[in-house]
Amino acid sequence: MHFTADWRRARSLDPNVDTDVLEALGREVQRRLANVDQRAQVLHQMMDGYSNAVQLSPMWRCSAEDPEKELRALAGSLVEAPTLWSVEPEVAARTSGRRWLRAQMSAAFRSAGVWDLMSRDLPASPYTNDADDFTFDFGYAVQGGIKLFQAVSLVDVGQESRMFPLRVAKIRPKMIEMRKARPQFTAIVEDRYEEQDRAVRTVLAFMKDEQIRVARVREMGEIAQIARSELGA
Repeated sequence: MHFTADWRRARSLDPNVDTDVLEALGREVQRRLANVDQRAQVLHQMMDGYSNAVQLSPMWRCSAEDPEKELRALAGSLVEAPTLWSVEPEVAARTSGRRWLRAQMSAAFRSAGVWDLMSRDLPASPYTNDADDFTFDFGYAVQGGIKLFQAVSLVDVGQESRMFPLRVAKIRPKMIEMRKARPQFTAIVEDRYEEQDRAVRTVLAFMKDEQIRVARVREMGEIAQIARSELGA
């Protein structure tokens, strides 16, 4: 599955397109397709029950060594605008940045029905000092450990992005000592960012050193479903 976050072509057809509705529909389809038993029913509903609000193109079979890469290539040629197009600041702000990433994470956890079971804005101060106002976005306990999720922008690489792996390096041993539980850190980043940018490469290298999992925002549906299973929701 691949869901675009690039609505430039859609806006060129209709400047007033309601992208919030489209994004919500995408999350709902992703959530339901994650259940193997519902896939046929979902496709049937999309073909017959959406009153042409959603129209499916003819289906094609395609052989590929890397299905995920092939889906991205198809989206790039059929759906998303070329990167050389200029992006209006307000449009870019909707599809990148820490605030936008956190909103997508929230939506995924809500859609999976685990929002009320998640810990939110977990303070780092118990493991650092009383003056530390840093918080982890989301987290929940699992057997023998705790999973923590943080929105980390690789499009807008500022101090927050650079400091995150350094904070983890400082907090991890103290958390293990105090909570007697092993933390697992996941950084949620944009689907598309400049991989060869020096600042991006530096942040990614530090996160790798600190064993921080890096997941693109398109993986949030799967992450939320795993949380649903582990939390018994």
